[in-house]
Amino acid sequence: MSYQGRKINPKHFHPSQIKFYLILVPISLFMILPIIYLFTTAFKPQEELFKFPPSIFVQNPTWKNFQDLFALFASSSVPASRYLFNSILVTVLTVLVSVVLSVSAGYILSKKQFKGRKLLFEINTLALMFVPIAVTIPRFIIIVNLGLIDKFISNILPIVAMPVGLFLIKQFIDQIPDSLIEAARIDGAGEFTILFRVIIPMVKPALATVAILSFQSAWGATEASVYFINDEALKTFAYYIMTFTSASSAATQGISAASALIMFVPNLVIFIVMQSQVMNTMAHSGIK
Repeated sequence: MSYQGRKINPKHFHPSQIKFYLILVPISLFMILPIIYLFTTAFKPQEELFKFPPSIFVQNPTWKNFQDLFALFASSSVPASRYLFNSILVTVLTVLVSVVLSVSAGYILSKKQFKGRKLLFEINTLALMFVPIAVTIPRFIIIVNLGLIDKFISNILPIVAMPVGLFLIKQFIDQIPDSLIEAARIDGAGEFTILFRVIIPMVKPALATVAILSFQSAWGATEASVYFINDEALKTFAYYIMTFTSASSAATQGISAASALIMFVPNLVIFIVMQSQVMNTMAHSGIK
């Protein structure tokens, strides 16, 4: 029986695996092409950017696009470092608040019994259907009524609630036996102790996934800088970069390519570092 198991699903290379490589390798190469194109385009000189037909790989790499971008940074009335600091602060605070809110709400919806619990979770699931642009006007009305126009917190408040994060974490917490929580209560643990000493250590893969999703949302967010903030000193680096990428002139295409790479690299790094946790979350989020 063990021999058949090794033959059906061998741990090391086996000729039977060749058929899987023949399928997966071409698919992987095809899916990685946009990333390769993004990296190579950032180093293309002006003539290669407008070459027809376009080529994926750069022939004469240059740093000029980045030099032009940094020259624009230096000529800005507000230092680029200020925009970058704003983005880092917004991203860190958004990730922390999103993770804490998601795990707290997930624990309550999963392990607490109260009237309207199922309705609240169904509302959260329904919220997954709405893209951010669909709720821009309601968000603007709320920000205005709260008096948060031109306030730094308006960079954070609209994006801290993550329906997908709450959904994933609740599915993970559902798998934690109630007997484990009851045992902690018998030992004298309060709700916060149970949350931080029992629940959080057992749902780390889901928390890592929520942190990645929150990071991506906050790092590239421009909505607040466009609609809620007029003070340039409070706007984010993503908005500052967007002012270059939105320009349609030929002279700015190299700068746009370089800035797109700068915005993409942090997302790529954090995903590579935490991708095993993401895969674990996707594999177990629907299992009870």
